[in-house]
Amino acid sequence: VQLQASGGGLVQAGGSLRLSCAASGRTFSTYDIGWFRQAPGKEREFVAAIRWSGSSIYYPDSVKGRFTISRDNAKNTVYLQMNSLKPEDTAVYYCAALGRGTGWTTPPKYDYWGQGTQVTVSS
Repeated sequence: VQLQASGGGLVQAGGSLRLSCAASGRTFSTYDIGWFRQAPGKEREFVAAIRWSGSSIYYPDSVKGRFTISRDNAKNTVYLQMNSLKPEDTAVYYCAALGRGTGWTTPPKYDYWGQGTQVTVSS
């Protein structure tokens, strides 16, 4: 599975962005997908994850109520809608695919990673 994240950009605090994670490969619909972010000098942070079927979703408290993850398996794409953005949301955002097992919040559990897209939120 190859992943391509896009949709990042510069936005003012309180604004919105929608990130996309487009995948190649026939088996995309069998993978759980996670979004992570990494700010300069900080560890990679879990942002959201969605089950392969879309039946289960998880967010950390830092983004709960502001971010929404969804997927369209027919289009091999996962989306991350980000609303009410804050300057502390500034980071490079990555999508990743997890083929089996658990560990949505743990980066080493993921099998494939996209290249990242920059999100900058100005105050």
